[in-house]
Amino acid sequence: MTSKSLLVVSAEKVQIKMAEHCMNPYDLCSKAGISSPSYQRIIKTGNCKISTLGKIAKALDVPVTDIIQEAIAIADNGN
Repeated sequence: MTSKSLLVVSAEKVQIKMAEHCMNPYDLCSKAGISSPSYQRIIKTGNCKISTLGKIAKALDVPVTDIIQEAIAIADNGN
């Protein structure tokens, strides 16, 4: 059994960065090229594809590390 890291988006950090850039969710979705339902799911669950995480960070002009929570180690049972 090995462990992997799970990157979890921090809704609070994303919203702070949006405020710093005077953006609303519509602006972020438009600039990042993601749908509003995707944005809402990401903010609610913290989960998204790595590529989507990159799009959000790029739209906010920040490194990915600025909008994630600490990496969470998860067990990989080979599935």
